[in-house]
Amino acid sequence: MSDPALGLTMLGLFLFFILLGFPIAFTLMAMGLFFGYLGMGDRIFDLLVQRTYAVMANDVLISVPLFVFMGYVIERASILDRLFRSLQMASGNIPGSLAVATLATCALFATATGIVGAVVTLMGLLAFPAMLKAGYDVRLAAGVTCAGGCLGILIPPSIMLILYGATAGVSVVQLYAAAFIPGVTLAVCYMLYVIILAMLKPQVAPPLPPEERNIPFWRVAWALVTSFVPLALLIASVLGAILFGLATPSEAAAMGSLGAVILAIVYRAFTWTKLKESVFLTARTSAMVCWLFVGSYVFSSVFGYLGGQSLVEEFVKSLPLNSFTFMILAQAIIFVLGWPLEWTEIIVIFVPIFLPLLDDFGVSPLFFGVMIALNLQTSFLSPPVAMATFYLKGVAPKHVRLEDIFAGVMPFIYIVVATMVVMYFVPELVTWLPEALYGGESAGDPSGTMEAPPSGGFTEEETMRE
Repeated sequence: MSDPALGLTMLGLFLFFILLGFPIAFTLMAMGLFFGYLGMGDRIFDLLVQRTYAVMANDVLISVPLFVFMGYVIERASILDRLFRSLQMASGNIPGSLAVATLATCALFATATGIVGAVVTLMGLLAFPAMLKAGYDVRLAAGVTCAGGCLGILIPPSIMLILYGATAGVSVVQLYAAAFIPGVTLAVCYMLYVIILAMLKPQVAPPLPPEERNIPFWRVAWALVTSFVPLALLIASVLGAILFGLATPSEAAAMGSLGAVILAIVYRAFTWTKLKESVFLTARTSAMVCWLFVGSYVFSSVFGYLGGQSLVEEFVKSLPLNSFTFMILAQAIIFVLGWPLEWTEIIVIFVPIFLPLLDDFGVSPLFFGVMIALNLQTSFLSPPVAMATFYLKGVAPKHVRLEDIFAGVMPFIYIVVATMVVMYFVPELVTWLPEALYGGESAGDPSGTMEAPPSGGFTEEETMRE
C-alpha cells in the first residue's frame, strides 16, 4: 500500500472508531502512533513526546481552563436564575417574552462560558418548564432552549475560537473581534424570529398574565441592577480588556475567574463544595482539550507525512472551483460532518485539511474561522448526534419527545444558514471590528497566538530533524 493510501486508510479508520464511541483524543494518538510507526519507524515516539511538551508548555492555552473555571463558578452561583428572572420581568410586554428572555439570558451567559452542555442543561431546568407552564408550544420552547444554549460556540470568549486560533495560527484576539458582531446578529435574528412568530401565531407563545406583565418600573430596575448589571460589568471588563489590548486572553480570563468568585461571594452563593466541583470540572475539561491537541498534532503530522494532505489538496485543486464555490464546498462538508461528529473532531481533524487551500482560493483564515463557528452551531442541533437536543431531553419532562425537540430546532438551523449567507455577501460584518481595532489581519498578534505546526503536518525532512 502506498503512503497516500495509508494516510487515507488512517483517516477512514479514525472515523470508524469514533463512531463506535472510542475517546477522541486517544483514538487520534493511537491511529497516529500505529500508522506513524508503519511510515517512519521509531521517530514517531520522539514526535509524540515533542508535541506533548509543546502543547503543555504553551502559554496561550492557559486561557482555556481559566475561562472554563469562570463559567463553572457562575453556573454554580445561581446567577443564571437571577438573570433570567430579571430579563423575564423586563421583557414582559414583548410578544414571546419568555422565549426572548431565554435567548437573551443564553446570549449573555454565553459570554461567560462557552460550555454548551451547561447552558442548555441549566436553561432546560429553568426556562423550559416556565415556557411550558405558560402554554408555549413544546417545539418552540425546545428550539429556543437548544439554539440559545449553542451561542457559546460563537460569542466570545468562545473555547472553540481559541482552539481554531491555535490550530490555524490565527490571533485569538482578532477572532474574538471578528466573531462579536456575527454572534450578536445571530442572537438578534433568533429573537426576531420568536417575536414575529408570536405575533403571527399567538397560540404557540401566549402572552403572560397581566400581573406578570404590568410590573412596576422600580421593581424591574432593581432586578436588573442586582442581577444583570454585575454580570454584564464582569463580562464587559473581560472582553473589553481583550479587545482593546489591555490584557491578553489569559490575563483577562484570570481576572474574570477572580471576578466570578467575588460575585458568588457577594450573592452568598459561594461554598467550598461548589468551588471544589468547579475546580474538578475545569480540570477534566482542560485535560480533554490538551490531550485532544496532542492527539490531533500527532495525527495531522503523520497524515501529512504519508501524503494524505497532498492527495486531498490535489483533488480539490483539480475541481473547477473559485473562491465562492470553494467556500460552499468547505462549509457544506463541515455542515454534513456536524451530523455524526462533534465540533471538537471537526476543528482538530478536518479544518486543518482546508487551511492550506485558503491561500489558493484567496480566503482569509480569520473570515473562514468565523464562518466555521457559525456553521458549527448546527453540529449541536442537527440529528442524529445533536448533542444540545440530548442535553435538553435529559432534563425535560417525560412527555416531551425527542422528535418534538428535533422539529423545534429546525427553524433555528435555517436561521444559522441564512446568517452565514448574509455574512458571506456582507463580509464587513466580520472584518470591520478587527480592522478598526487592529488594522486588519496584517496587524501584530496581541494575544501571542499559539504556534501551530504546519496544517499538513511535517514534511519528511522536518520529521527527520525532529
